[in-house]
Formats: sequence, structure tokens, C-alpha cells
Amino acid sequence: RKVEAEVMSSLVGGTTSFEFGDLVQIKKQLISVISLCKERGLLHSAKASELAFALDRLPKDELPPSPPFTEDDAQDLDALTLAKSYFDLKEYDRAAYFLKGCCSQKAYFLYMYSRYLSGEKKKDDETVDSLGPLEKGQVRNEALRELRVELSKKHIAGELDGFTLYLYGVVLRKLDLLKEAVEVFVEAIHSLPLHWGAWLELSNLVTNIEMLKSLSLPDCWIKDFFMAHMYTELQMIKEALQKYQNLIEAGFSKSTYIISQIAVAYHNIRDIDQALALFNELREQDPYRIDNMDTFSNLLYVKSMKPELSYLAHNLVEIDKYRVETCCVIGNYYSLRSQHEKAALYFQRALKLNPRCLGAWTLMGHEYMEMKNTSAAIQAYRHAIEVNKRDYRAWYGLGQTYEILKMPFYCLYYYRKAHQLRPNDSRMLVALGESYEKLSQQVEAKKCYWRAYSVGDVEKMALLKLAKLHEQLNESDDAAQCYMLYIQDIFSCGEQLEHAEVSTALRYLGQYYFKNKLYDEASLCAQRCCDYNDAREEGKALLRQISQVRDQIETPSADLFLIYFKTGE
Repeated sequence: RKVEAEVMSSLVGGTTSFEFGDLVQIKKQLISVISLCKERGLLHSAKASELAFALDRLPKDELPPSPPFTEDDAQDLDALTLAKSYFDLKEYDRAAYFLKGCCSQKAYFLYMYSRYLSGEKKKDDETVDSLGPLEKGQVRNEALRELRVELSKKHIAGELDGFTLYLYGVVLRKLDLLKEAVEVFVEAIHSLPLHWGAWLELSNLVTNIEMLKSLSLPDCWIKDFFMAHMYTELQMIKEALQKYQNLIEAGFSKSTYIISQIAVAYHNIRDIDQALALFNELREQDPYRIDNMDTFSNLLYVKSMKPELSYLAHNLVEIDKYRVETCCVIGNYYSLRSQHEKAALYFQRALKLNPRCLGAWTLMGHEYMEMKNTSAAIQAYRHAIEVNKRDYRAWYGLGQTYEILKMPFYCLYYYRKAHQLRPNDSRMLVALGESYEKLSQQVEAKKCYWRAYSVGDVEKMALLKLAKLHEQLNESDDAAQCYMLYIQDIFSCGEQLEHAEVSTALRYLGQYYFKNKLYDEASLCAQRCCDYNDAREEGKALLRQISQVRDQIETPSADLFLIYFKTGE
């Protein structure tokens, strides 16, 4: 075991001493860890392969040597070769049977991992056979408790390598022992820094920036990838984009993984055009890629690009119709065509393929909302939160659902959660403001609406709602100021706008200026009212009132002139 640990260390060790300038060494480390992952049946080697492919090819004499065999490896070779064949065929129980009693770290990991995957497969089979997607959380992997007991004993004895520590962390997470899981994943990362799977599992357990800062992580180059990923997950998009830009400049400019992550980051801040351009570039470089295509379809959906979404859906069906992402893309396509029952059916298919697919749960919640099935929508959103408590869309969806059910206290709770995750998203702030308004907490509502305007109001509704609230509270000066800002904001953005809302603002301002005897301004607002059908009559009436008042002001001065003229005569 000691010899094997030294071999592992030599393959992936020394990561702290190399900066991004030494890309040759980084490539060697990636090739080594890809080999280690493949031997153990770990799929996360695909990401390492993408990064390695983005770097320049190594000459033959620079390639890293194959890991030497230890005595234990030689002893377990036949059993391990046979078991790995069964493992690749997904015959996990059969693989575990032939590995029982093996001594090497590699064989022990595959033995435990086969037992874990066997339990997961049985759980998924039972779920598909007996339950619909909304009840998936009730089925458990029966092997987890046994695995935890066995791995715990080895952990206490200090006999787990980086890969087995990773597996121990996964088992703890599945048993909802999250604090212990975080500690074990950090230990696994220190033991084997280049195993991306451990970093990814850890990222799913980090709930906020304070927790992220408190983690003791190894200081190696792959940490930059992890931090960029975490900043994206925590909605710190500016920091994430800066990290990815640094990685591109460091030598990873050809990496499709980085391009996809930057596209996702732009998607998260609703910079739709930039995100679409990057996804189109990604499709050119990697036309058979399915990863992240569900996010691409979300962007096409938002832009109502029906032909492009249809083409994407057909293209992915040709590549692999039974991938989760494909089902989500088809679901989005049917949703855009307002075929919500069909859309929900495809999101259910996605969840049968992967019950932990966050996007499918959230999108299915949206479809149930469209179908007015609020109880099913609530259940779907709750499942999304179980998968990832950082999903602001699920919290926001729950808020909207309880808003339909006219339960403002519940709305407030869920909108607050969404706002905590997206503090600079105007939609969350407007929703919060509306909830406070319904609860007669006008001061808090006003703060939310003003904050929504300050951070950049996406839907151009915050100022209008704030103005109407001031109007209800008879705060006419504040209402007029907000209506004025609203009109300036509307006409400066140059988009097609809700004329009814603009006319509302103009009507109020016209009356406000009239009451304050600012007749020129009132006249201008009244004239603008005449441009809108719903405000035309009021605009004309106000113009007549202004004309009458001006005539009355002018008449006394004319009378005085006549009197003076007669006396003079």
C-alpha cells in the first residue's frame, strides 16, 4: 500500500510548484489523471480530457510514463481485468463478486464503487417501475449504509486513497450527512488534487461565499477552475468571467469547457445575445456536443427563436434521443408552441433518466404553472430545491405559485430566498415589493421598488409600481418624480413598450402639473396623451381645461386695458 501511495503521489503530486506558465507539466498531469480515472471507471475524466485536448500536443519523449505495478496490483491483475470488463458492461454485482478479497487500492475502489453503482441502478429501476417522477425522493439506495460502515472503518485507520475518499464523500452526501461529506471531499482533494469529480461534488455542497472562503483547499492550478465554477454557481458572474478570462490567457483558449462555462455565466446574467454567440461558436467547434445544450435551448426559448429551437431539438434527437439534455430541449420546444402537456411529458422523461436533473424539475414546475396545476408545480419546485438549494428559479417559482394561491406570507418567504441568491436581479426585488405591498408594508415595498430600479430594472416595471404606490399614499410629488423617471427610462431604451403604462404616467403628470399651475408642462403631457387611444379623451379634456384657465388669466388684463382707455378718452 505504501508503495502504491508513492506511485500515486508521483503521478499527480507537485501541483503546488507549477504555475500556468508550465503548460507542459500541466498536460502531463492531466494525461496521468485521465489514465487513473479510466482504470477506475470514473466518467469525470472527460472534463480532464477536454482540458488536455485544448493544450499543445506533447512530443513522444515528453509523454508521462505508465504507472508501475505494485506487488498488490500484480496479485489482483486477473481478477481486476475480469471485473473491469463486467463493470464496463454495467454488471456491477458480478464485478463486485470477483473483486471481493482483493488487496490493491485500485481493486478495492472498484469493488466498493461497483457495489455503490449496483445500489443506484436498483434504486433507479425501482423508481421507473413503480413511481412517477414526483415521488422519486422516496426510493433509497439500500447499499449506502453498509458502504458507509465499511468505508468509515478504513477512513479511521487512514487506509483510503484519494479516489476512495471521494467515494466515501459521495456515500455521505447521499445519506444527507452533508457536514461530514464536505470534510471528506476536502480531504479527497488534498489527497488527489487533479480529480475533478471530487471538486465538482464539493461545489454542490457549498451554499454561500462565506462557506467557500472557510474551506481549506490545496493551492494548485485546478483550484482556479473550481473557483470560477463556484463564482458562477453563486451568481458572482463578474468574478467568474474574470477567472475564465485569466484561464484563457494562461493557455486554455481552445478549451470548449471554458467556452461553455462563459456562455452559462452570460446566461445567468441574462446577457442573452452574448450567450447565444458563444453557444453558436461552441456548436461550430463541437457539433455533436450535448452538454449544456439545455441551457442553449433556454436562451432560444426566451428569444422565441422557434426555427432554431426546432433545428436544435431535431439535431440532438439524431445524436442521442435518450439524453437528459435532449429531453429538456424537446420540452422547451413544445413549451414555446404552448403544448404544455407534451412539454411536461418530456421533462418527466428527463427525470426518469436522471432524477437529480435540476433544470428538468424547474422547467416542469413552470409547465405545471402554465397548466394551472399549482400543487404539482409546488412539488416540482421543491424537488429542484432538494437537488440544489442555490437554484433561485425554483425559489422564485414557489413564490409565484403561492402568489396565485393568494398566500402573501409564503410568497414573501420564497421571494426573499430568491433575492438572497440573486441580490441584483430586479425581478426578485419587484416580486418582493409586490408581496410587501399586499401585506400593507408600504415602506419596505418602496425600498424594494427603488432598489430594483437602481440595479437596472429588466422589465421596466419598478418605477411604475413605485409611482402608483406613492399615488395611493397621496405622496404626489414623489409619484410625479417616479412617473417622470419612468417615462425617461421608457423612451431612452428605444423598445416597443406598453402604451397603456406610458399613458398612465402621462395622465397623472398632466393632472399634477395642472394642479401646480405649470400649464406649459401640463399642456405638453396632455398633447402626448392624445397619441394613445386609452388616454386621448382625457388628454383633450385637459387641453380644454388649460385653455379655459389661460383665457381667464388673460381676460382681467384685457378689461383693465379697456377701462384705462375709456377714462383716458
